[in-house]
Amino acid sequence: MKILLSNDDGVYSPGLAALEQQLRHLGEVFVAAPATEQSGVGHSITYLTPLLCKSIRREGRHWAWAVEGSPADCVKLAIVELCPWKPDLVVSGINSGLNAGINVLYSGTVAAAIEGAFFGVTSVAVSMEHAEDPDLQAAAVVARNVIDGIVSHKPPAGRLFNINIPIAATERPAEVKVVPMGLAQYGRKYEKRSSPGGRDYYWAMWSEPAEPPAPESDLTELRAGNVTVSPLDFDLTRHNEIETMRGWGLKA
Repeated sequence: MKILLSNDDGVYSPGLAALEQQLRHLGEVFVAAPATEQSGVGHSITYLTPLLCKSIRREGRHWAWAVEGSPADCVKLAIVELCPWKPDLVVSGINSGLNAGINVLYSGTVAAAIEGAFFGVTSVAVSMEHAEDPDLQAAAVVARNVIDGIVSHKPPAGRLFNINIPIAATERPAEVKVVPMGLAQYGRKYEKRSSPGGRDYYWAMWSEPAEPPAPESDLTELRAGNVTVSPLDFDLTRHNEIETMRGWGLKA
C-alpha cells in the first residue's frame, strides 16, 4: 500500500514522526507537511503566493517535503506534483489536540484528509487529546491498528474518516466507537486585554459547550476514554431539501 502522510502541526511535529514509523508497517510512506504549524486554518488553499518546498533529510536520506503552505496545499501539491505515485491512502496527523465535535470544521488536520478524499483516495485524520508529555508511540500504534482495520474492509475510494484518541486509550486498552461528530459549539469566549501601547486585543479562550453533547457522539465517547471513528462527508448539500425548494418559485 502507498501512503501519503501530512498534518497541520508542521513537518517537525513529533506526532508526524511517530505516525510515520507505524504506517511503514502498512506500506510505503511519502511525507509532505507544512513547514510551520498551521493549526486551525481549515481548508485554506494558497493562490496568491508561491508554494516553496524544501527537502527534509534524516539519517542521510530524504525524509519529507516541507511545504510553505496549508495542510490542504501539502496534500494537493503532493498528489499532483511531488509524489512519484498516486497514493492508496492519505493520512493526516497525529494532531496535538482532539479534532472532535464542531472543531472538525476548523481543523487543518481534517482538511488535509478532506483534500485527499477530493482526489478519490481513502483518507483518514488522526488526532490525540492534548497533554504535556503524551505517549505518541502508543497513540501511533492505536492509530495504525484502527487504520489497518478500516482499509482491510476496502471502503469505496474517496471515503473520509476522522479518528480521535483520548489520553486514556494510550494508558490502558480502550474500545473503538463508531459515532457521529457532535454538534455542540464550544470555545465561545474571548478575553479582552490591552497592549502596552493601550490598544485592545482579544485572546480566544477554551470553554465547554453551553449544552451537553448528544448521548451518542465523538465528544461523549472520548470523555468515556474510548477511541472514536467518525465517517465524514464533504458534500454540504442538504439533498432532501432540494425538491422542496424547487417548489418555492424563487425569482431573481
